[in-house]
Amino acid sequence: MVLAGVCWSSMGIGIRFMEVANVWQILFFRSCALMPFLLLIITLRSKGKPLAAIRTAGLAGVIGGMALVMAFSGGIYSIQTTSVANAMLLFAAAPLIAALLGRMILREVVRKATWIAIAVALIGITAMVWEGMSLGYVNGNLAALLSATGFAVFTIALRWRKLEDMMPTVFLGGVFATIVSGLVCASSGYSLDIPVNDIMISLALGVFQVGAGLVLYTMGSKSVPAAELALLSLGEVILGPLWVWLFLGETVGLYTLLGGAILLAAIAGNALSGLRRKPVPIL
Repeated sequence: MVLAGVCWSSMGIGIRFMEVANVWQILFFRSCALMPFLLLIITLRSKGKPLAAIRTAGLAGVIGGMALVMAFSGGIYSIQTTSVANAMLLFAAAPLIAALLGRMILREVVRKATWIAIAVALIGITAMVWEGMSLGYVNGNLAALLSATGFAVFTIALRWRKLEDMMPTVFLGGVFATIVSGLVCASSGYSLDIPVNDIMISLALGVFQVGAGLVLYTMGSKSVPAAELALLSLGEVILGPLWVWLFLGETVGLYTLLGGAILLAAIAGNALSGLRRKPVPIL
């Protein structure tokens, strides 16, 4: 789980090293690398029957895959238009958004602690968005929240049909992302003839940042309780801004730090309350 967070945290530094590629060009090449990587993993896990495994995702997989297009594109655009710290901290709101959607769509019961966490998180999000407006980053902040919402819808789709294996759905997300980004590039005149540097970074992000991170997450989630997963996933939020600070000297504003601290405290508090509510059995 820790290694999964390290993989996911590389998106910010990877995008910062891009030369000219825009969100749709990055998404196209990243998805082109993600699809064959996940197809290989799915083939190995399904003992040579990848199409059967992908078909089991059904309508939930299609909905979740389409939601990932929104999550992927919003995530890339937000990092390009605001600070990495701001974007990744707002990404972290996805589990709380999923709790709200789960209540509205699936009629899931939301714990009192989660309602408190959502209320506290809104304070932190408001502080970050407020600073973003003053610095001209409002579009980046909104894109980050849109990305978090996309990941939340992806989560709800998995819960809807109780899909334990998310890899087929993410594979479908890669397929849809390739199609959508390719169509956008073609219709908007964005050439795919971009610098080799940008192509290679995008391909690496597809394999290592998304693909390998997902594989590691899947391995870890089999033995780590859900509440601990939420805590360990915060490593991505902390490491992402750390890489750009160490290698590029990118810093963040006071309100982003304060708002981010409030948001992380809300998420951590909700996860810790889950641990207290349902202790991990001793094997």
